[in-house]
Amino acid sequence: MSFHVVTGAGSTGTATALRLAGAGDRVRLVTRRGTGPAHPGIELVAADATDADVLTALVDGAASLINCAAPQYHRWPTEFPPLAAALLTAAERTGAGYVMLGNVYGYGPVDGPLTEDLPAAPTSRKGALRAALWADALAAHEAGRARVTEVRASDFLGRDAASLFAFAVVPAVLAGEPVGYPADLDAPHSWSYVGDVADTLVAAARGTDSWGRAWHVPSTGEDSARSLARQLAAAAGAPEPALTELPRTELARSGNPVLAEVEEMGYLYDRPLLLDSTRTERALGVAATPLEAVVEETVRASKG
Repeated sequence: MSFHVVTGAGSTGTATALRLAGAGDRVRLVTRRGTGPAHPGIELVAADATDADVLTALVDGAASLINCAAPQYHRWPTEFPPLAAALLTAAERTGAGYVMLGNVYGYGPVDGPLTEDLPAAPTSRKGALRAALWADALAAHEAGRARVTEVRASDFLGRDAASLFAFAVVPAVLAGEPVGYPADLDAPHSWSYVGDVADTLVAAARGTDSWGRAWHVPSTGEDSARSLARQLAAAAGAPEPALTELPRTELARSGNPVLAEVEEMGYLYDRPLLLDSTRTERALGVAATPLEAVVEETVRASKG
């Protein structure tokens, strides 16, 4: 039995903690309010993960520290750096392997499949931030101060998934309501199922050769937003989706600070976004869950 610390109890943190505990490992799940799933193998702890001293004490003795926590989207510039610094410090002090949940922002606009060996070339503030956080962690790894790895996901799908599509499109489509989505609705797009994200995080944490590099979550497919919406509607017995392309400028005018932050990431949605996960599948043994199963889970979750 191993001991792991997971920070953040959103959909990915919860799924990761449950997978570890389900395999017989001991898990300490750290959140600000001490929330999380009820499981005999999961200890729920309320703590501020930006406090390096507190976090170090909580991580002491752990085989891995897996971070699934993130500030609110519009607060990334001010709140992500101190969180990342505390996490890295705790990993350096304790020797726990540090697994970061990341995304594809740091690559910037790319024509063709995204692979883990692409250089960082961000064109957005949030992309530059993600690239800098990984660069700091990798520098600590290369200096021998910590063992670090990053698992990179695309847009989340599944139960309680946190993504623009999951928040805005899924409920409207299942309710038979019209909805706008700021994307090329027919561009092929890779989607990251929450369960596959958790499986990749766990595999990276347990791997012996996973450190010092990034890994892509195996994609559930390359279905466009329109195709995915139609599959969700069909599975739910809902009408044909009334999905329209929403101009990105409307996001800034919405008055919602989170939606306003999405505007600069528009390049991810106005062209194909294909996440190559060949290395993860071969080295870590993680495979993507079929999209049909993800759609069925999403529909079931919507019905409570």
